Amino acid sequence: MERIDKIISEHTHYTRKEIKRLISQRAVYVNGEEVKKPEAKFDEEDVSVKINGEEIEIKKHIYLLLNKPKGYVSATEDKSQKTVLDLIPKEYKYRNLFPAGRLDKDTTGLMLITDDGEFAHNILSPRKHVQKEYEVTLDIPVTSTMIEEFKNGVNLNDGECKTADLEITGEYTANVTITEGRYHQIKRMFGCFGAKVLELNRIRIGNLYLGEELKPGEIKEATAEELQKIQERD
Repeated sequence: MERIDKIISEHTHYTRKEIKRLISQRAVYVNGEEVKKPEAKFDEEDVSVKINGEEIEIKKHIYLLLNKPKGYVSATEDKSQKTVLDLIPKEYKYRNLFPAGRLDKDTTGLMLITDDGEFAHNILSPRKHVQKEYEVTLDIPVTSTMIEEFKNGVNLNDGECKTADLEITGEYTANVTITEGRYHQIKRMFGCFGAKVLELNRIRIGNLYLGEELKPGEIKEATAEELQKIQERD
């Protein structure tokens, strides 16, 4: 059970001070009844809230899918660079959102932004084995040696990577599937073979693929089915 002023402030743009004023003006109704005190407690997951007759949607957590474009850093704030949160629509600005995992500034593709720390941990932890698949373009041809070494585990200066799947899709292009998220991992893995990654685009998390309907820079709320696919492991 939570105080109603806390519930509303966490799910709307209203401050607690404004909510207190609205309650004094008899403008707040919960489950069809007028709220008379800001400290009144309700079940956050089972409330129907109206303010000035307008239905307020109460969601414990928000899950947003972003097709990340180049030029944005995966952080909640940065003093000198644009972050992925700068792409968030105004109606979500009041939530304590963060990117679930990181994509480099010049890397594009599927990203989850949420305020659910437990969910984020479950898809990011290497122990959960949730796959992330990337399209890669190199400056040199992709080789069978790379495929074998990726499968065996490439040694980086911070340890050996878990086995990764490398599928050749063209002379200079491939799809790479990993279950880790080390700093610049894919770029460093290819660097062990003298290759430079020219383009990197994440197309899948779990069993959820980046669809063509989500254009670069666009965001949408994830459905329950999409969230389930994100957590699935092969």
